[in-house]
Formats: sequence, structure tokens, C-alpha cells
Amino acid sequence: MLELLTSDEMSMADKAAERLGATAATLMERAGVAVAAAMRVRFSPRPVLVLCGAGNNGGDGYVVARTLAEAGWPVRVAALAAASGTAVGAAARWPGPVAAVTEALAGEDGTIIDALFGAGLSKPLTGVCAYLAEAFPAERVVAVDLPSGVPGDGRLIGPAFSAALTVTFARKKPAHVLYPARARCGVIVLADIGMPDAAIAEIGVRAWENQPDLWRDAFPWPSNQTHKHQRGSVGVASGGPLRTGAARLAARGALRAGAGLVTVLSPPNAALVNAAHLTAIMLETVADDAVLATRAAAFDAFVLGPAFGLGAATQRAALAAAGSRKALVLDADALTAFKDQPEKLFAVLHAQCLLTPHEGEFRRLFPDLCGESESKLERVRKAAARAGCPILLKGPDTVIAAPDGRAAVNTNAPSFLATAGAGDVLAGIAAGLAAQGMDMWSAGCAAVWLHAEAANAFGPGLVAEDLSEALPHALTALRRP
Repeated sequence: MLELLTSDEMSMADKAAERLGATAATLMERAGVAVAAAMRVRFSPRPVLVLCGAGNNGGDGYVVARTLAEAGWPVRVAALAAASGTAVGAAARWPGPVAAVTEALAGEDGTIIDALFGAGLSKPLTGVCAYLAEAFPAERVVAVDLPSGVPGDGRLIGPAFSAALTVTFARKKPAHVLYPARARCGVIVLADIGMPDAAIAEIGVRAWENQPDLWRDAFPWPSNQTHKHQRGSVGVASGGPLRTGAARLAARGALRAGAGLVTVLSPPNAALVNAAHLTAIMLETVADDAVLATRAAAFDAFVLGPAFGLGAATQRAALAAAGSRKALVLDADALTAFKDQPEKLFAVLHAQCLLTPHEGEFRRLFPDLCGESESKLERVRKAAARAGCPILLKGPDTVIAAPDGRAAVNTNAPSFLATAGAGDVLAGIAAGLAAQGMDMWSAGCAAVWLHAEAANAFGPGLVAEDLSEALPHALTALRRP
């Protein structure tokens, strides 16, 4: 269940499910029971206040209240407005009184069930709801579907509840995996409520949570008869004598990712520095950017940008490397070099290129896609369509989008992955996978997941040099049946 559904897509799935025999009332009952079950697993019986809205989220809340009360929990219900639609039946089956939602509830003890709006609200909370969102501490709140005030696309647009536990249904929404919304959700439980897979298939979802099942079939495991020359070659451009480390980090990542042959292309004045640190990775000297551009075409995949330097020479090398039509990963300086002429770069990019910016570099290439009116997912999708190649926008919620609209959001990155040089290793892993024949979008997805798994395997204290050494642990875990 890797698909990510927008709020509109979830509504479409609900309608499709009803046509397929799963009624809205049945799904609502199962949703409320699932929330109650998640609470009973995690908490001992305690006073509970269920805040119900008028719509389906509120209907789920009435089911939660009834289910917990039947299990012997002390439950109170407060409603923002009278139930409507499918929620009417759920409200009618709640046997207790219903109070009004007022600011006085801020003084209530116990656990708060937020069943006010879920993902159905696309405007900021106001009035009493905004007040209560700020009043209740996250550790006391359980959210139904999404904390109220958090739109389904992952942005924050105003006051919003924060929860210790969020229970959602059938499929996650972008807000469950994208920051800043993800931070408001606490622990996320995805409950199976019997939504037919055929209902999801009708929608044609194009966004997923990045997990191995998304790209496992394309992963380039070698056979017993595979020769190193059949595992692809990767070239990595090095910076000058005081800027060589980033290229070596990328090269090591490519080698650990399985590339058969990896070569660092070094300026002559940096050759001895690189030679002192390289063993299995080969070394060539290149006299100038013209030679570098020619050599780039000789490899199955090429990495350009990490600590390479800025200026016209970087632009020439990037344009020539893209012109070779081989797999190409552009990172760091190779992106910033085009900040004043991004269209010059986009004109030569192709499907086997991958841009790997962080937010600052993304802003330089796509300044008009950096506002707060759209989610990170949509911004990266638009950028990929404009560039004509996959874009990998790094962060705690890295998004990898293809020009055709496919997109994945990565969710396994630990906080200690935020360390200098980690992005260089990531660029190398992606190039190493592409050199072995993975399409670049899949290579980007796999690289991000493996990169994060390697960091998890190493643990706190991680520095960039540790990532390639921990990568075998991630690869071993991936290969297990």
C-alpha cells in the first residue's frame, strides 16, 4: 500500500469503492473501529474526549467513541455541528450525550480524539478550532486521518492540531510523508479498512511512498557469471587540489552501489592528492574542461558537480556531458553554475539525467517554484517536467519526480544523515545504479532509500565517509526475500 492519495483522490476512491460494494457507512464503521483498536494497543483505559466535526471525519469519531465506551473506557463527545451525510447514522448510534465544542474544553483532562476535519479542510482553522489546536499538547491528541488544520498535500496554512498518534485509512496522503505536516502527525498507523484495490487502481495514482517494492524488479543484481565490465563504468569529475574529497565520496558511493569500474577524473594539480586516497577507484588526469567533456562520454554514467567549482568551464562540461546522452548525475556546483541561465541547461537534459539539488540549489534553478502555495511534491513534479529529466530534491522528505508525473517521497532518512558530504555519496550511488542499467528515476529512488538505510545501519555519529562503508548492510537487507 505504497500509493499516496490526495484528498480529492481519496474521495474518488470512496466513490469507486461504493460502486464495488463497499458502502461509505461500512468504511466509516471500520475506520472508527480501527482508531479505537490502535488506541487500545497503545494506551490503558483513560478518560477520552472525542471532538467531532459534521462530516465523515466526525462520523469516524462517533464510531471511535461508541467502540471505546463499549470496551469500558470513560468517553465524552463534543460536536462542532450536527452530523451530516453518512455521519448521521454513526452519530445516531452513539448512545451518550453530545456537548458543544467550546473553548472551555481546553481545560479537559485525558486523551483528545481529533475527529473535526481530517484531510478534508483546505483553509486555515479559525475560531474555537484554532484555539483548541493551540491549547491541546500533542502528547494528549490522537488524530483521525490527519490532525485538523493540516491539508492533505503536506503544507501548513495556519493553526493546526499536533498529535502523538495519527490513524489513517486505506492509503496515506502526502501530508503523512511530507514536512512540515509529517511532524504534526506523531506515530502514523495505516489501517486496512477493506478499501478495494480496484478502487485505488481506477484513480491512476502517480505518487508513492519510496519503498523497495516500488523499484525492486529493476534493481541490477549481478549473476554468478557477471563480469566487472558488464556492471557499468562511472566517471566522477574532481575539483582542484583543495576540493577533491567530494569526488572521492561520490566515486566510493558508485563503487559500493555495484558499478564495475569507477574512475576519478582529476585536474593535473590535484592528481597526487587524489592518488594518495584511491585504491580500487582508478584515476585519470584531464588537462582542461574540453578533455573532461570528451572523457565523460566514455563512461556509462558520469557525476559532475561535487566541489567542482563554478563558472563557464563547469557549464561547458555539463552541457557536453548531457550531450553524450549517457546517464548523468548533476549535483552541487553543476547546478549553481546555471543559476542565471537555467534554460540553457534544460535545453540539453534528457531522461537519463538526474538533478540532485538541496532546497537552496533548487531555488536557484526554479525560483518561481519556491512559494508556499504548492506542496513540495507538486513543486518537484513541475520542475521535472520543465527540466525534462528526473529531479531529486533532497531533505528529510526527499522527493524524486519524473517528467511524466511519477513521484516518490522518501521516509526512512534518520536525522543524523544531515552531515557534510552525504549528498556527494548519494550522487555516486545513483550514478552507480544507472551505470548498471536502471532507469534514472528508479535509480534515484533506490539510491535515496539505500543511502538512508546505510545511515540507519551505522547509527549516530555518522559522517559522510561512513555511508559507503555501511552500504553493504543496506544492500544485504534489500536482497533478503
